[in-house]
Amino acid sequence: MKKPEPIDIRIALPEKPKGFLDQFRVFIRSRGLAYATEKTYLLWAKRYIRFSKYQSPKDFKLQDIDSFLNYLAQQRFCSPNTQATALNALILLYREFLGFDTTGLDFNYAKRRPKIPTVLSKSEADAIIQELGGVQKLVTQLMYGSGLRISEALNLRVKDIDFANGGLFVMEAKGDKSRRTLLPSSLHQSLTSQIAFVEHTFEADQSIGKAGVYLPDALSRKWPNAQFELGWQYLFPSNVYSVDPRSGVERRHHISRDQVQRAIKRAVKGLKINKRVSCHTFRHSFATELLRQGTDIRNIQEILGHSSVETTQIYTHVVGIQERGIRSPIDP
Repeated sequence: MKKPEPIDIRIALPEKPKGFLDQFRVFIRSRGLAYATEKTYLLWAKRYIRFSKYQSPKDFKLQDIDSFLNYLAQQRFCSPNTQATALNALILLYREFLGFDTTGLDFNYAKRRPKIPTVLSKSEADAIIQELGGVQKLVTQLMYGSGLRISEALNLRVKDIDFANGGLFVMEAKGDKSRRTLLPSSLHQSLTSQIAFVEHTFEADQSIGKAGVYLPDALSRKWPNAQFELGWQYLFPSNVYSVDPRSGVERRHHISRDQVQRAIKRAVKGLKINKRVSCHTFRHSFATELLRQGTDIRNIQEILGHSSVETTQIYTHVVGIQERGIRSPIDP
């Protein structure tokens, strides 16, 4: 029998970690940064240490940051966003963790090239969704119908669906922010059936002593019995058990994003849609459709959970010039 995979969650660290990266990880957690940020910053710290060939914390030199960032831009041709993420990780490492004065850094910024996100027409999005089945279809419908990121859709709990008020709650999403978004009325029946499936699965797990679900550390301590309540179960539970790396307990996690991504890729290929379509394309398409409907940009910003309206304004460049009343002179 295949050994259950560990759940990708924060693991417990020694009270007094000895390893340099473990100490940095503890510092990141003390700053209250998201787990995704923790993993990203640790990855960049490891890459930087390998690049600089450091053997000890005493080897760290501020000027090596310039060399590393220039290497990313000029030899690895990394995007400006990638370079900025690496810089943020190294600034936290040097200035906040190691206590360096980081003023005076001198490196070449990667050129920022304006990017317009790929979006699907309504007919293209509908066609892809119709090619999907099962939970992959429902997840994609929520990404397109509610503007969710794939991670947000997979982390939904039963309690986050508010049928009475037509709302969907996205809890502790990117930037550790929570928000409320649209709940498409056309999905009520499918979601009701999915919740019934979750309840059946939950009861089956209870009968064999494998009930329970992962909760963030603070919640698991505050409400230790919440993991055994239906409302806290994942809306899209996996069909296999995973191991909690903190306790070694086998429990059911949510499905993986790879399942959804592969299904979308097959559908796009089968329909011969010659666009680079990913899960995030449906979130872009959701925002663009709202803009076409005349929805105020501030409302779209709030629904998407963007910190700045400038991020949301990129969709004003996506809406075709036909919507602005401009016609090509070659058209009759």
